[in-house]
Amino acid sequence: MSLLNFWKSDKTFSQPVNWGITVFMVALHIAALAAVFFFTWKAFLLAVVMWWVAGSLGIGMGYHRLLTHRGYKTPKWVEYFLTTCGTLAFEGGPISWVATHRIHHQNTDKEGDPHSPRDGGFWAHMGWILTGRAMHRDRSELLPYAPDLRKDKFHLWMSKWHVIPSVVVAAAFYALGGWPWVFWGVFVRTVLSLHFTWLVNSATHIWGTQRFETGDSSTNSFWVAFLTFGEGWHNNHHAQPQSARHGFTWYELDVNWYGIWTLRTLGLAWDVKMPKMNAVSTSRRLAA
Repeated sequence: MSLLNFWKSDKTFSQPVNWGITVFMVALHIAALAAVFFFTWKAFLLAVVMWWVAGSLGIGMGYHRLLTHRGYKTPKWVEYFLTTCGTLAFEGGPISWVATHRIHHQNTDKEGDPHSPRDGGFWAHMGWILTGRAMHRDRSELLPYAPDLRKDKFHLWMSKWHVIPSVVVAAAFYALGGWPWVFWGVFVRTVLSLHFTWLVNSATHIWGTQRFETGDSSTNSFWVAFLTFGEGWHNNHHAQPQSARHGFTWYELDVNWYGIWTLRTLGLAWDVKMPKMNAVSTSRRLAA
């Protein structure tokens, strides 16, 4: 897909703006830019660590591979810890995140897909959050897609109060390192992590290679995988959604899988779903 088509007829610009979300996102980006005035190496290193905590432990290992697809099992305390890390990514509570992603798999690149690039590249990246209904569905519409989480009081509470861990962490950073830690450990890290995650919705449905014939536009992308700790092997994932490992070969970097492997080695993960490499593959490259 060309860059021209990335913007052409984008659904974002025909939908009403959700001003609450939009103002929050604009403010978050401005705060991230202002962080240049608060730079310290300790704050920078904190941002890197928190990028891993929220993006890998939280979103990749927690929200995605554990809660959404149940690619492995853990003790409840580990599940709750990973879920709490996921809330730090500012991507919503576990029920809304899991339900939205399950809807995506059910309707990939079809009517009902919350963020298909067929509605525009910017729409798939972040337009679906700033406008439209995908992130703003009535709670009753999302609940049927996460019946397992609805039975758990912790996930119900965390879905309602998912901002609290971030507030606590921000307060702790301020107490320990002042504004540099807040600006870099919260604002910069959050903005970058959000865009990295959104690349899975946009870039890995536009550019890359397809190992498996999945009937949709999902692709594998090394650079997105690098930025998202392994979530960029998206065609692999769509071919075998429940697999806890997305990088199917040794050269496909998958930090999230290394984390799951570590949990399994420590006896903290079991019933780990592994990929089946005898599935039909196509090795097709999409146009960049």
